[in-house]
Amino acid sequence: MSSVSALDSLLSSSNSADAIDLSQILQAATGASTPGIDVTSAVNAAVTAAEAPENVWQSQETTLADQTSALTQIQSATTALDNDMQALNNLTGPLSSVTATSSNSSVLTASAASGSSTGDYAVLVNNLASTASYASSAVASATTDLPAETITITPSGGTATTITTGSGVDTLTDLENAINGDNLGVTASIVTDATGSRLAIVSNTSGSAGSFTVASSGGSFGFTAGASGTNASLTVNGIAISSASNTVTGAIPGVTLNLLSASPNAQVTLSLQPNTSAVSNAINQFVSDYNTVIGDLNTEFSYTSGSGQGVLAQDPTVQTLQSDLLGALDYTATSGSGSSATVTSLASLGISVGTDGTLTVDSTALASALQNNFSQVQNFFQGSALNGFANTLDQQLTSFISPADGAFTVDLQSMSSENTTLQDDVTNFQANVITPLKAQLQSEFSAAEIALQQLPNEIRDVDAELGINTSSSS
Repeated sequence: MSSVSALDSLLSSSNSADAIDLSQILQAATGASTPGIDVTSAVNAAVTAAEAPENVWQSQETTLADQTSALTQIQSATTALDNDMQALNNLTGPLSSVTATSSNSSVLTASAASGSSTGDYAVLVNNLASTASYASSAVASATTDLPAETITITPSGGTATTITTGSGVDTLTDLENAINGDNLGVTASIVTDATGSRLAIVSNTSGSAGSFTVASSGGSFGFTAGASGTNASLTVNGIAISSASNTVTGAIPGVTLNLLSASPNAQVTLSLQPNTSAVSNAINQFVSDYNTVIGDLNTEFSYTSGSGQGVLAQDPTVQTLQSDLLGALDYTATSGSGSSATVTSLASLGISVGTDGTLTVDSTALASALQNNFSQVQNFFQGSALNGFANTLDQQLTSFISPADGAFTVDLQSMSSENTTLQDDVTNFQANVITPLKAQLQSEFSAAEIALQQLPNEIRDVDAELGINTSSSS
């Protein structure tokens, strides 16, 4: 029975002749024989009820946080996809990458810069470039005193430098330091083995330009020529090439030749071809990143029982992105392809579209297109003037990811602004409504509590006036 019902029952059962027990009335009204209020609980209950508007704002903040997180993820995935498009539309990117293959890698290897002309080249390596060197006669050790000697080092076409031993330059170590300290275009170093120590002097420059001579007089300590500096000699498609280095540039535009050994009687074929492996990897990366974006969008638009669609299902930016991505798949190459072109669409590259909008690559079909119709693949992505599929999709994606005014940027800024407004509403409501209300309720309930604590004494006084004895009998 409720307190109100108990009170009604008590009053209706009493008649005017009966004495009224105020203690019973208190118990019926409050549900307890001991008066009192839990002030803290009462204040908290009232404040919680008053904070109802905040619950709505906080719920909106949670939704905004979820939307921001989901949109940031889509933005990141879209940026990765756009990077793929920029790479495929770059004149120094994968589509311009060239591989250099040598028919005899023990004689010659090579590397080619992006954009190098493709084709086969006949290379004949007559001799390698060599570096001039001299070696001294042996002495017991690097610190053995050298006999008095005049040593003259003369670079090719340069000025001779004379060093005298036995007068401050007394050991191999001293001689090494003296030569290396004079910037003569050579490097001296001590070589020690079972026969003793010798000083090796090697030109800092290979080829004939680095030639030099070493002469000694006045004593028994001398130098012997090890190798003379000569240029590498080779022919490329019958044209004679001389190079001071075994790393040859300029003989074939954009190509660096690495000469490893001479083979004057055996021609090496150097084949420069498009790097189909790099292009295949770039296309597969594009498909993978495209599928990531589409997967994120599908998550937003898919309906789940109990929770409905994703938090961005009604977002115009996300809806437009999905439409643009699916529409981009219909691109058809025309300019520069020619009437007989066979690679004009993603499908002709072996890329198919599933019912969920994701892409799948037929690796065999893609490899065939790259091997047999590489220029058409290049035209599909880059067009006649970097205006093909890659540029088209890049421009669409840029309108979303641009840091300045992209749709994602504007959308995220709007969400941030809205969230700030909601936070301000909560803060202001707490300061202007809840805090004063809490203080007021605390005061009022505390006063009521004090009054209730005094009520038993007042009841006893009234009972005494009415002649009611409320003391317990044993």
